[in-house]
Amino acid sequence: MRAVNFVVFLVVLLAVADVAQAQPASPRGDAATQIGETWITVNYGRPILRGRTNIFGEGEDYGNTVNANAPVWRAGANVSTRLKTTANLQFGDHTLPAGEYSLFVDLKADGWTLIFSNHTAKDNFRDEGDGLWGAYDYTADKDVFRVSMTVSQIPPSYDQFTIAFINVTDSGGTLAMTWENTQATADFSLAE
Repeated sequence: MRAVNFVVFLVVLLAVADVAQAQPASPRGDAATQIGETWITVNYGRPILRGRTNIFGEGEDYGNTVNANAPVWRAGANVSTRLKTTANLQFGDHTLPAGEYSLFVDLKADGWTLIFSNHTAKDNFRDEGDGLWGAYDYTADKDVFRVSMTVSQIPPSYDQFTIAFINVTDSGGTLAMTWENTQATADFSLAE
């Protein structure tokens, strides 16, 4: 009986290892811009559609696939998305002080909300400490602020999730998140 249990265990272990090799971790990416002396960077995981369609879903299930049972989306994959700015930024009525923050998105079918958080990030889900891996164990008590994003459907289909700075001027720009046919944006400016 022990031999049979061992063989079953070995078969399951090999199957899990095979699946893990077939689906490599999403690569990391950086988005960056410089406005005058100010640098703004975003480091994030860049998941790929891998043949999936309607990645954000619809109705009551909207966002569930990318949230993976977390309360909010990590705006990417794997390690929590991190934004670093060397100057204060203005998003709507909110000022984001210079520093480093985790970015999350509350995904709803009727709109996205960008969350700037003081949660720190873990490099590995097994790491000890207070930081988060992705958005698991996210709590709103560390939110710096939330801002609504403008969500639109775009004609090209982005296979890989992309964060970019667009429409950048000498006083600000737009933070854009694009995946499949969905783009969500949040305008910002340099704070006085």
